[in-house]
Amino acid sequence: MTRQQTAKPRWSELAVGCAVTEAGSARYNRTGDWRSSRPVWEHAHCVRCGVCQMFCPEGCIQFEPPKDFPAADLEYCKGCGICVHECPTACIRMVAEEE
Repeated sequence: MTRQQTAKPRWSELAVGCAVTEAGSARYNRTGDWRSSRPVWEHAHCVRCGVCQMFCPEGCIQFEPPKDFPAADLEYCKGCGICVHECPTACIRMVAEEE
């Protein structure tokens, strides 16, 4: 089964500032290409509360086995840093993306 491609919007149809106006729209746009920094979790301080997952605007943070710590799907993470700001234990930091 092939996925049907939707036409990309023209520049004049984009919202001012190219704001993401629909939750989960990165699933179609792969916004990971925008990123200049990415989130990294320090598992020793993570309490696995899920706040980072709840606040991620693109829903790209999932809990991964075997120890169920959060991780971002870097295909879709745009490096906005909201997870870092909202983390109650400050166990997430942003690191520069390497070319």
